[in-house]
Amino acid sequence: MTLALGCIADDYTGASDLANTLTRQGLRTVQTIGVPSDDLKLPDVDAVVVSLKSRSIEAGEAVARSREAENGCAAAAPAMCCSRSARPSIPPTPAISAR
Repeated sequence: MTLALGCIADDYTGASDLANTLTRQGLRTVQTIGVPSDDLKLPDVDAVVVSLKSRSIEAGEAVARSREAENGCAAAAPAMCCSRSARPSIPPTPAISAR
C-alpha cells in the first residue's frame, strides 16, 4: 500500500476531526489510536491519521512517540502532515514536508 498522506495528531479529538475532514474530501482514511504496530494490516486507504495522546504525557515521551509515528508515516507516505503540539517544550514539526 502506498499512502498519499500520513498524519500525526497530538490528541484524539484533533485526529478525529482531521480524519473526518479527509474522508469528506474523498480520501479513504483510517485513524489509529496510538502508533500502529509494523504488522498492522491496513485496508487500501489514501490517508492514515495516527492519534497520539502526547499533550498529557511527559515531554520526552511525547517526542519519542511523535518521532516513532513520524518514521512510520515517512516510510509509507510521500507527503506527511503533522499536528503541532500545544506544549511549548515540544518543537513544532513542519505542517507538510514533501519527499
